Amino acid sequence: MLQSLASRSPRTGASWSRLAGRYILADVEKSAGTQPGPARGLYLGLAVTILAVLVYAAYITMQFAGLRKLQSELVDRNRRDSLQLLRIQNDLNSVGLAMRDMLDASEPYPLIAWSAQFDRIHTDLDDALRLEAPLSEAAPTSEQRHYLFQALNQFWDASDRMFAQAAYDEDLAREQIRDTLQPRQAALSSAVSRLLVQNNEAEELAAGRIAEIYGRVQRQLYFFLAAILLAIVLTSLYLIRNNRRLFAHVEELSSQRSDLAQKLIATQESTLRHISRELHDEFGQVLTAIGSLLKRTDKQIPADSPVHADLQEVREIAQNTLNNIRSLSQALHPVLLDEEGLESTLDWYIPTVERQTGLALHYEKTGEPYAVGSSAGVQIYRVLQEALNNVSRHSGAKEAWIRLRFQPAQLELEVEDHGKGLAPTEGQTGIGLVAMRERAELLGGALTVSSLATVSLNGSGTLVKLRIPRARVEAHAE
Repeated sequence: MLQSLASRSPRTGASWSRLAGRYILADVEKSAGTQPGPARGLYLGLAVTILAVLVYAAYITMQFAGLRKLQSELVDRNRRDSLQLLRIQNDLNSVGLAMRDMLDASEPYPLIAWSAQFDRIHTDLDDALRLEAPLSEAAPTSEQRHYLFQALNQFWDASDRMFAQAAYDEDLAREQIRDTLQPRQAALSSAVSRLLVQNNEAEELAAGRIAEIYGRVQRQLYFFLAAILLAIVLTSLYLIRNNRRLFAHVEELSSQRSDLAQKLIATQESTLRHISRELHDEFGQVLTAIGSLLKRTDKQIPADSPVHADLQEVREIAQNTLNNIRSLSQALHPVLLDEEGLESTLDWYIPTVERQTGLALHYEKTGEPYAVGSSAGVQIYRVLQEALNNVSRHSGAKEAWIRLRFQPAQLELEVEDHGKGLAPTEGQTGIGLVAMRERAELLGGALTVSSLATVSLNGSGTLVKLRIPRARVEAHAE
């Protein structure tokens, strides 16, 4: 049983590290569960922002749809109507010029000769009125347009009577032109001019409405941009506030985790030291006393007695048990650390690991040695213990290199192997590595674990390097 305990003793640090990891994770999860996250506020802000964008997009769409309708149904329509009215006005002016020429006595042509020109103008006016009629349906000038159509019909009726009269009496026909046709033509021109003025006024009104719509949309756009900017600022402030709170909480958890890990490490060392002393002092003394009693009893029994052989076997069992007790005591907490220091402990520990694991360990010590306190020595010893345990259990290597360097500014410990590496797989956390880093931080040092490209069959390797400032090593000296 003692041999079994001794063989499992290098894993004691890993067991305590896993226990620390469980407490740490439980504390983190408990603390994280009580902190509300910013996700709800961000989702609400995102929903409000999207809703505002959709509402504003719908508003802009409606405004531009109304603007498009205003331009297509009023402005463009009035322009086409004005073109037809100008055509009508031009025909009426042509009629006026023709009537002026008909009243000129110097003209060599009879009045009836002008009937063909009047027919052409009549046809063109009818076509212009036909095209202009659908364009003027939306305009508020229906009475004026009714008057225009009625006046034109009366004008053409009077024109027909004038040409009929001109076949018999041109002088009377000229009087009809002066008394009837010319006033009617002037009235028609005035009516068309009023319609053109109304179209221009409608265009000016439409232009004003368009400018008003553009101005309103521009103001709303500025307001919307200001609201979006305000929302972005508020969201950024909210995120900054929550991030600061989360980072502060993470920093607090990290500090608590570090404190907890250090307390667990201290508790572990204290417990292992107590168990080691109990085994060495209590059980060791008992077994030593048993061995002494058996030795004295053996001297009192004749050499040829059958009991003599049994006593010899019991003495050997007691001695082996005492040796195992001492080995287990040293494995739990080497007394050499307190009595002889780190160097002597490593000189004893490294050959012991070679015998227990079958690894070929190459130990190299350089630099001018200086005193390493027992507190610091324990942490360095545990880092080496965990590193060699990882080499034995995970790397698959058959040998490793251990380097202890006493440098003027710092103490360095390296453990190198050419195996498959001990880096944890994705999604897993190496608790042993966490404990090693915590021990390094406890001494104000740093621990790095890096992969190496080697020429070994596995094609990889691992280098564990521990650096501790000399001042911190000597400061922990007892």
